[in-house]
Amino acid sequence: MRAFPERRQRFRDEPSGRRAPAGKGEALADWFDGRVGLFKMAKANLRKVFPDHWSFLIGEIALYTFVIIILTGVYLTLFFKPAMNEVVYAGRWTPLSGIRMSQAYESTLNISFDVRGGLLMRQVHHWAAIVFIASMLVHMMRTFFNGVFRKPREINWLSGAGLLILGMFDGFMGYSLPDDLLSGTGLRFMEGAILSIPIVGTYLSFFFFGGQFPGDSIVPRLFTVHVLLIPGIMLGLLALHMILLVYHKHTHHPGPGAKNMNIVGPPLWPVYVAKSGGFFFLVFGVTTLMSAIAQINPVWAYGPYRPDQVSTDAQPDWYMGYSEGLIRLMPGWEINLWGHTLVLGVLIPFLVFPTVLLVIWLYPFLEAWITGDRREHHLNERPRNAPTRTAFGAAWIALYAVLLAGGGNDLIATHFHLSINAITWACRIGFFVVPVVVFVITKRICLGLQHRDRQKLLHGRETGTIQRLPHGEYVEVHEPLSPGEKYTLTAYEQYLPLELPPSVDEAGVARKLSLKERLRVSLSQSFFGRDGQVAKVTKEQVAEHEGHEEHEPEERAEEARRP
Repeated sequence: MRAFPERRQRFRDEPSGRRAPAGKGEALADWFDGRVGLFKMAKANLRKVFPDHWSFLIGEIALYTFVIIILTGVYLTLFFKPAMNEVVYAGRWTPLSGIRMSQAYESTLNISFDVRGGLLMRQVHHWAAIVFIASMLVHMMRTFFNGVFRKPREINWLSGAGLLILGMFDGFMGYSLPDDLLSGTGLRFMEGAILSIPIVGTYLSFFFFGGQFPGDSIVPRLFTVHVLLIPGIMLGLLALHMILLVYHKHTHHPGPGAKNMNIVGPPLWPVYVAKSGGFFFLVFGVTTLMSAIAQINPVWAYGPYRPDQVSTDAQPDWYMGYSEGLIRLMPGWEINLWGHTLVLGVLIPFLVFPTVLLVIWLYPFLEAWITGDRREHHLNERPRNAPTRTAFGAAWIALYAVLLAGGGNDLIATHFHLSINAITWACRIGFFVVPVVVFVITKRICLGLQHRDRQKLLHGRETGTIQRLPHGEYVEVHEPLSPGEKYTLTAYEQYLPLELPPSVDEAGVARKLSLKERLRVSLSQSFFGRDGQVAKVTKEQVAEHEGHEEHEPEERAEEARRP
């Protein structure tokens, strides 16, 4: 027996309230709406508000170049043959005619010279990958400096970090596929890093390469990972990233009307969709133009890979350059321990390589532990208002730049006619000195900008106009700030530094404090103490100062008339 038959009948016969479909297209849309709720979903999401600021375009560049990578990668996959069996080249590139090479290298040459549009697709694919990693790194640092990683966006921060590191490794595997002399040198570099792992390094190398380097399995394995495994994981992380972005909404910059629990900007439809659509084609066009006029990775100039040869100017793409710098800057130390040789000259850089990335990615959790702040934050923070965080990020960028310069020490030496040993030692010293110097300078700049904002709030903006008072004194006229400017300069919060509790409790018993508690208080004092930030101007101070300045000329004139 049916439950509530009359209710089901009523729903079955009840009209939808919409007019009769005018055509097949509308009927199809009505059919889908009755099953998946398209109209309701569109009504709820197409009016979402997106902040209108140029810095948000950096993330869009990363998204659009990822789409370009997928499209061009599908095209290249149709013609690339990931095999390492040897063939004799008989293609159009006559300098390599009759040369024995792997089938992977031969198919890369055929794509470049025989497939219509193949060389352009290779160039677009490679340039898009470089711009993709660059835009992700810049987007991550923009997020870092603005404090966007705070609750509730910690998972989004980690997903973005995962996209960056996967993109770096996928790019490395991508330019290793052609099996040319340059990419083979990069694989040799990776083999050396794997072999430096104590005890299990040899076994891992044999497992990875399918035998003695270079083996005959590495290119097919890299191809599978490059086109299936890593892109699949990246698509999942990207979906998670976008879903959380829609769920948590965008953060926005301080300004008139911008608060912690609202969003100021144009709606998704039609404004933002039109702008983003145009921006996608602009990114695609610029990437294609770069690929058409700027050559990258000319594999035919390097020749096929041979284990007994190393190409000159063997530099990886920029995003893996800091790993090369770690190897070149590290002295060639070796120690023998219990019958095993530890190649510290490779092992230590191999361990520092992920540490450089983890330091910046785990920083948000360190800051959250220091502040103990569990509130939601949807308003961006100006970098100057978080001096320690901004200085830390600038120091990290400086360290990355030093390692990148170390990875290209031979090119710097040859192009600028310098000693390669001098460059290497300068980068070794800079590895320890430059981040500290940049940290101190950046923090002082942020504190100076905070002092400047404080003066602007209290005295107004300098106009350059000199006025003579009745008693003869010359003063500069200051223009009062608008309410919107005052709000922008004061729309942030300051944390109070933590204090250690008394050494004894209420009963007079010595209080035991753990090292963890002492460390947290010490870091809090460094971050938010007197030397970590400038006290924020309150509304009362601004009002008091404005009232005082209104009567200041009369007071000065009165003082001048006194005997």
